[in-house]
Amino acid sequence: MGLATSIGLARAGMHVVMVCRSEARGKQALAKVLENAGSGSAELMVCDLGSLADIRGFAAEFNARGEALDVLVNNAGVVSLKRELTEDGFESMIGINHLGHYLLTMLLLDRIKQSEQGRIVVVASGAYKAGRIRFEDPHFSKGFNVASGYAQSKLANILFARALAKRLAGTSATVNSLHPGAVATSIGVNRDTGFGKSVHALLKPFFLTPEQGSETALYLALSPEVTGVSGRYYYKKRLQPLSGKAADDAAAERLWTWSAQATGLRE
Repeated sequence: MGLATSIGLARAGMHVVMVCRSEARGKQALAKVLENAGSGSAELMVCDLGSLADIRGFAAEFNARGEALDVLVNNAGVVSLKRELTEDGFESMIGINHLGHYLLTMLLLDRIKQSEQGRIVVVASGAYKAGRIRFEDPHFSKGFNVASGYAQSKLANILFARALAKRLAGTSATVNSLHPGAVATSIGVNRDTGFGKSVHALLKPFFLTPEQGSETALYLALSPEVTGVSGRYYYKKRLQPLSGKAADDAAAERLWTWSAQATGLRE
């Protein structure tokens, strides 16, 4: 879906910086974007969102350019079928899907604010409805469950976007989150062992294509209809009401504080 989003942004005339964990796969994706870029352009930068040190290194390199950042699409996502930890000791789904994006966004925020109307787009999921932020054990040291872990990370995406929107009030920058729909991507498939491929192949005909799944992200990144709109949640390019825990302001603030502490960031 990140590939489809990159192509869509490039076709809109943007210069796209593709941030990929694997340089080899990133180069393959970059070639596809350049083939379909239209009037836009693209480049590759390597960064592992499962590494706080890597994120800091990438942000320092990007910020050194001194350029404004018009759109940041937080699209990276993992589903871990068994409990895995990042190099910083975070459970991988909360660590990559939320904490990695949190730190990346905060380190690039000054560049986003430099833009005439900087936009942050957070790819969440309707799975948030089954989520709960396990503040007592966010890394599932006991009782790991893949569905609970993924739902927690997606709820965190939405709470983060809402908390950040409050902090961006009065600036030209906005942030919104979205549910892309059930998209046929390789998420959940282990690239090293191939585990999960058979299930993925079986279900693929029932899912959206990555191009269809990227439509709402591109809408939030490019459409004049959402200029100045912030802190909202979208599905199929339409504003959606948030239910339950996702509308909890206290939980959003508690998550913000915990995220800052976990990543060593101070506001």
